[in-house]
Amino acid sequence: MLNICRQAFITNSQKVGTRCLGSIVPIPNPPDLPLENEPILGYTKGSKERAELEKVLDEMASECTEVPLVIGDKEIKTDLCKYQVMPHNHKAKIAKYYWATPDLIQKAIDVAVKAQREWENCPIEKRLEIWIKAANLMSKKYRQYLNAATMLGQSKSVIQAEIDSAAELIDFFKIQGYFVKDALKYKPISPTKTVLNSLRYRGMDGFVAAVSPFNFTAIGGNLSYTPALMGNSVLWKPSDTALLSNWWIFKICREAGVPPGVVNFVPCEGPVFGDTITSSPYLSGINFTGSVPTFNRLWMQVGKNLGKYKNYPKLVGECGGKNYHFVHPSADVQTVVIGTIKSAFEFNGQKCSACSRMYIPESLWSKVKDGLLSTREKLKIGDVRDFSIFAGAVIDAAAFKRISGYIEHAKKSSDLEIIGGGQYDDSLGYFIQPTIITTKNPNEKIMTEEIFGPVLTIYVYKDSKLDETMKLVETSTPYALTGAIFTQDEQWAKRALEELKYTAGNFYVNDKSTGSVVGQQPFGGSRMSGTNDKAGGPHYALRWASPQAIKETFIPLKEYDYPYMRS
Repeated sequence: MLNICRQAFITNSQKVGTRCLGSIVPIPNPPDLPLENEPILGYTKGSKERAELEKVLDEMASECTEVPLVIGDKEIKTDLCKYQVMPHNHKAKIAKYYWATPDLIQKAIDVAVKAQREWENCPIEKRLEIWIKAANLMSKKYRQYLNAATMLGQSKSVIQAEIDSAAELIDFFKIQGYFVKDALKYKPISPTKTVLNSLRYRGMDGFVAAVSPFNFTAIGGNLSYTPALMGNSVLWKPSDTALLSNWWIFKICREAGVPPGVVNFVPCEGPVFGDTITSSPYLSGINFTGSVPTFNRLWMQVGKNLGKYKNYPKLVGECGGKNYHFVHPSADVQTVVIGTIKSAFEFNGQKCSACSRMYIPESLWSKVKDGLLSTREKLKIGDVRDFSIFAGAVIDAAAFKRISGYIEHAKKSSDLEIIGGGQYDDSLGYFIQPTIITTKNPNEKIMTEEIFGPVLTIYVYKDSKLDETMKLVETSTPYALTGAIFTQDEQWAKRALEELKYTAGNFYVNDKSTGSVVGQQPFGGSRMSGTNDKAGGPHYALRWASPQAIKETFIPLKEYDYPYMRS
């Protein structure tokens, strides 16, 4: 495959006999890529997509898929055998996989570094053709395999899986390609016909480490394959609790034509992976989604090893938040209720953008409370193969323990009152009922710390204290990922947009704080929420390029001095 890429490179390059005959810089001619989102299928009773998905769900649930490490063209198994289970039925194993050892991570680094130079020479046109093929395979042939693996392995409802492992994943491949094609249109100023200035995007010298989370299958595909699109080689450490769906992405991309060694699939214990990649002189970047402590540790390790590296590594991270809904007295109650229920409790509040804290004026509290509680009662939690459920289980035992710990804290605190939910049971699966809590103290830890579960805490403020309460949004947490305001007062909305400017990288007006779409709302936050590099936006792919400016002069240089120097 790499030989094919090399031949395409030679074909696209102009062979120049002498220095002044013409440009030696290849002119890219990328394939057509429309800027449009993948349609989301409905899965209504009797639909073709529902029948196909149910068939694949039955097949996948009845077996335990073996998933090897893949380094270059070698599939590897180690003695460090692990299992991925269904969160909603934790006795059911769906994937058997293997952790990499430090020696294998080092081997993957060696393979990746070697593959990078040859892959980078593959013209962007050829790379984009592979990405389009991968997206088409995801859209048609393997759509329901991606969805089933996400539903069973990450306990997502059918619609949450379809949005994630089908539509968003496909969008990352196609729309990211569109943005790259658009960037290639830029032509630097060439002030005379005797000079040609060009800018090209190279891959980065070394390798990129991609560390992906459990909560979005699409994020795994983006973190690993967008750097690869730009000419980089990648070590991809998938989440242990998203192993099966991520394996399907890797297999699909391999079938589409991504050459061996370009992306290496290396499940691994987190600290082992982090210690090994940050000690390599060839580390050129880390693409990360996960917790603040883990990202901080990686960043500190890079700083500690800074003198070792051939290049300054690029660090891109998205680390979660304590996302808010702020309700103005003029807000539409039904919009507040529906938006908050969806944001706080879809996928059990395990979206980076999920609403976890809410500020409501006294004047609306009674109506909003009634709406939230009556809607919460209708939410069915259970096995994701039951298409009538609203949400499945939380991801694993550690998450169950953490989230239930906050609920127990609420039961014991005099400042907190559980007004809805509060039940949890892990006998079959890691089930936690959607829980609504009120607080007298807006700085209580349940109102300020990231929980990452189906727990919503509400502070009811006096209408006369609107200004003071707005300040709490910014000062009570270190995060700044997503936030939403609800209002029918246009002047206040304009004011809130400015005063809350630094509280969220994604800001919503009269809509829920979740649901960013590739190409529509590029996603990312600042402060302790991350580096705000905006995945799904026009500049994200360029973060993984090393631009090179080229000046070609087509006439001989004759004079060493300047006219004003001559008498």
